[in-house]
Amino acid sequence: MFKKVILLLCVLSLMVWAAKPKAKTASAPKAKTTTKAVETKAADDEFDDSDFVSADKPESAATAAAVDADDEDEEESEDVETAGMSRAQKDDMAARKKFEEEQRLDEYANSERRRDWLKDRLILQLGMGSRYPFMGETGMGMGFGVGAEYITRWHVGAYASFGFLPKGTDNEFDDWSLEGGTGYKVGINYYLFPKNPLHLGISASYGTVYFDHDIIPDDKDMRALISVNGFQFDALIAYMTNEWYYLQFSIGMYYAPKLAKTPSPGDESTDNPSFRESQDSRTSAEITWTSRVIDKDGMSKTGIVFGIAIGYALPEFFPDDTEKRRRQREKERERNSRR
Repeated sequence: MFKKVILLLCVLSLMVWAAKPKAKTASAPKAKTTTKAVETKAADDEFDDSDFVSADKPESAATAAAVDADDEDEEESEDVETAGMSRAQKDDMAARKKFEEEQRLDEYANSERRRDWLKDRLILQLGMGSRYPFMGETGMGMGFGVGAEYITRWHVGAYASFGFLPKGTDNEFDDWSLEGGTGYKVGINYYLFPKNPLHLGISASYGTVYFDHDIIPDDKDMRALISVNGFQFDALIAYMTNEWYYLQFSIGMYYAPKLAKTPSPGDESTDNPSFRESQDSRTSAEITWTSRVIDKDGMSKTGIVFGIAIGYALPEFFPDDTEKRRRQREKERERNSRR
């Protein structure tokens, strides 16, 4: 019994001895944590910003800040772009950018115009051939003349031309000369494709359409001019934009009613100017007619003709908004160029 009590006391003593170091070991981290907390508190006290009032920026302010940042980035990119450039190069770059900006501003007025190029145009023309005003038999014989045409807003134009045929020398007989003369023509035109620089058209006109020369010269060794009036129908190809220049090609056919009345034996008179009474008609039982021109059948009542013309197309008399904007932009550029 006594031994049991002694053994129990020894076990209890061993337990107490073993428990004291363990408790001491467990208390060490607590002390360390306490020390760390004290140091953190001291650091917080050292950098205490409780007296500083901070507020978040509103959304609009943030947006403005972003825009400012973008502007700064653009300025920086421009600075980088112009870095190392001379003053002349920078001026040239600025002028180019200004020109590009003006081009963008003019885009509406100048991009194929999106408008009617034919409306209310007055055109002064200078040309040669069938419309200015006639053609003839002597090879490439052409009249030279001037004309004027006014195109209405319905694309129907009225025109008139006046021209002359210069005096020349006979190609086969140098001692003979060819008489010159004048002619005229009036007509109406109708144009298609008003929003395209090339305008197709048709034309109908009346006036001097054809000429030839008498085969027999007069006392002054001059072959007299024979000209006839008639109707003419042409197909037109004209180039015209909002600019001043004008170009036109035409090809068509004429018809001269007087030349269609070929006289027959026995007729006492004729309106056909390409025939004359034969020299022996008085001694003959019937009156006969001979051709005054090289062709024994006289001048042809129909024929193919063509012509070409250049001109000055005055600006529209009643410009639309697009044309007004274009003119205003041109005036602004002129004022800027003078500065």
